[in-house]
Amino acid sequence: MANTFSLILVLVTLVTGVVWVLEKLVWGKERQQTVADVETKTNETLSKDVAAKVHPQPWWVENSVSIFPVIAFVLVLRSFIYEPFQIPSGSMMPTLLVGDFILVEKFSYGIKDPVFQSKLVETGEPKRGDIAVFRYPPQPNIDYIKRVVGLPGDTIRYTEDKQICVQATGTSECKPVEQSDAKQSPFYQDGVALIEAKEQLGEVKHNILISSVRHDNVAAYQPRAYRNEWVVPEGEYFMMGDNRDNSADSRYWGFVPEANFVGKAVAIWISFEFERDADSVLPSWIPTGVRFNRIGGLT
Repeated sequence: MANTFSLILVLVTLVTGVVWVLEKLVWGKERQQTVADVETKTNETLSKDVAAKVHPQPWWVENSVSIFPVIAFVLVLRSFIYEPFQIPSGSMMPTLLVGDFILVEKFSYGIKDPVFQSKLVETGEPKRGDIAVFRYPPQPNIDYIKRVVGLPGDTIRYTEDKQICVQATGTSECKPVEQSDAKQSPFYQDGVALIEAKEQLGEVKHNILISSVRHDNVAAYQPRAYRNEWVVPEGEYFMMGDNRDNSADSRYWGFVPEANFVGKAVAIWISFEFERDADSVLPSWIPTGVRFNRIGGLT
């Protein structure tokens, strides 16, 4: 869907751009010449309204010339600078909530063409701890958002007590990721309050949620041969949600190729609440409030 929209946006920009150029260089000058010829024959300067009737501008040319600068600006902004995304699920709680609308920095991991997503300019690579949007590997037309945990060459272990252990490339020791300040959170799953703890991945400190009663389905881990240990291939990354017991991530469907990355989530620009009574007549997509306290940067 995202690629389809990008393709449509590029095509509309190209078509309106061609019309805009032809209007400025050819058609507009032809109309001016026609008006000038009439003024020469009548020896009279035509008013703007009369001149428009002598050689009228077609409606589709007028519309194309009007919308081209706007469409071109949107294309450049969305394709190369920032793109808005909506958070549809709770897999990144407490960092991101359902109803958060985020800005994704498109140039963080390279400047790519908007249709085929081929990298045109190298600008950087995903870093441990980044919150990143990427195309879901099993179904690339769907966008996912998770946190970068494992870099190419890393060995990642996820223990039974829900502790991440990272053995970085070139090291011989698997170092547990620091977790601290565990406490009961205001978030619930299956009627049980989740535990909120602080975690540090690389230079990034953030909060995670853990269920005290839920256990991973280790048999569903991918690839199964390694059970709770993964060696991240070159050019790929291991991604996890901050809501550790309610996240379909690299534990279950594998690694994310670098080519699948869309960009880095950097800010929440608006956050809507969708809490309503069961007997409400309003459609579920209509917000019930705005969480102004959530607007700002991300960690």
